[in-house]
Amino acid sequence: MTTKLKEQERLDDLQNGYEIIQDREKFCFGIDAVLLSGFAKVKPGEKALDLGTGTGIIPILLKAKTQGEHFTGLEIQEECAEMATRSVLHNHLESEITIQQGDIKEASAIFGRASFDVVTSNPPYMIHNHGLENPHLPKAIARHEILCNLEDVISQASCLLRERGRFYMIHRPFRLAEIIGLMLKYRLEPKRMRLVYPYVDKEPNLVLLEGVLGGRSRIQVEKPLIIYEKPGVYTQDIVNLYGKV
Repeated sequence: MTTKLKEQERLDDLQNGYEIIQDREKFCFGIDAVLLSGFAKVKPGEKALDLGTGTGIIPILLKAKTQGEHFTGLEIQEECAEMATRSVLHNHLESEITIQQGDIKEASAIFGRASFDVVTSNPPYMIHNHGLENPHLPKAIARHEILCNLEDVISQASCLLRERGRFYMIHRPFRLAEIIGLMLKYRLEPKRMRLVYPYVDKEPNLVLLEGVLGGRSRIQVEKPLIIYEKPGVYTQDIVNLYGKV
């Protein structure tokens, strides 16, 4: 069956047996989603929820990479949620992946408390007044805290997880103190952290975090992840990661 694309949409091959519909005029997934899906762990029989799923890339990547039982994506923007649903149908994954339109701030009311073993999120990085807001609303919503903020994401993840459930997030290091403070406030004990560097001699520009609901205090800081050997050339770690997309 051929999937009919709308104007400006394209069908991208994920090199893992699946394809995804994207709109070049709106928000397309980037390396953040690949990094997060490579960092997150979903065990056999577990159910995972992605908060702010956009085009549904993280549930699709996690389906390809893990043995999780079911994956759900929550997305507030109707167009993005509809596009993600069509990608799920295109890949015949409707029994394994569900896309739900809704507000992150209402996630625990939508799904019920303690409904998931794993929650992931690639949330907006910038506070509402920080940085240049993209004039195109879908991209602005994805990048700036317009419809939800960091505390909304972390507090809802805590509500949605079963005891000892795991939360995975990618964010910016400049907000690391705030992130860890909020995780502890909502009983998400930081257990793993990995800093991501664009080049070996540059400062980190991303951080990957795992928190365990009700976990004991002990954090593992993993080796740095370097994106580029030189401009346009990925390191072997990133090549290997994309090879598992």
